[in-house]
Amino acid sequence: MHIVIAGYGKMGHLIEKTAVQMGHTIVCTIDPVAADARVPGADEAIRQGIFAAADGIIEFSHPSAVVENIRALLPLGIPMVVGTTGWKEREGEIASLAARCGGTLVRSANFSLGVNLFYRIVEEAARLIGRFSEYDAAVWENHHNQKADSPSGTAAAIAERIIAAGGAKKRVVSGNFPEKPEPEALQIASTRVGHVPGTHSVFFDSPADTIELTHTARNREGFALGAVHALALLAAALFEGRLVRGRLYGMDDLF
Repeated sequence: MHIVIAGYGKMGHLIEKTAVQMGHTIVCTIDPVAADARVPGADEAIRQGIFAAADGIIEFSHPSAVVENIRALLPLGIPMVVGTTGWKEREGEIASLAARCGGTLVRSANFSLGVNLFYRIVEEAARLIGRFSEYDAAVWENHHNQKADSPSGTAAAIAERIIAAGGAKKRVVSGNFPEKPEPEALQIASTRVGHVPGTHSVFFDSPADTIELTHTARNREGFALGAVHALALLAAALFEGRLVRGRLYGMDDLF
């Protein structure tokens, strides 16, 4: 595939390296801050006609820039993967745009294969354990001190799956709060330290014992590899008619 990378920070550089190792070609890199990016913004790349040679777009920028990037790039109709988090409250707006312009994207808080398997494990655990009122639940996540959002999109996705399992938890609380959590509140706790790629844990605790499920990322290569695979799978699914244009998809739709 011929790929454009929007967002050329640490992840953008890693995605470029990974994609090339997998046999893909990087058409262009876009970033208003990175001095080594080919062009500073999506509008400039469009003006230069760069996307005429692109088969797909991978967006890993910043929460402050992601919606603007999507709004500029989605109408091009090129399959798009978005790994930037922090825009969930704008998904309805972007879904409406996709339906109007026929653009298609896959968004995920985490493209790691291991994390997506972890989601399924958590779903099943929450379904089983949620039958027993003795067990309380909580989510904890830890990342490097350069991460821009908190809680992580992956932690939020984990919490959604626990709530969807139908147990006692009905809503998410995060950050510091001055009172004890109510029984239906699912707490997400976050820490930021050093260079941790990402750790996510789910705790099911009863008076008798604790069940703990943890996924620990060793490095960021898994995220980059998963994002490139997701773009290839999305393009193939659209070509074969298994997915339709004009919608937002998740990793579950690809696998």
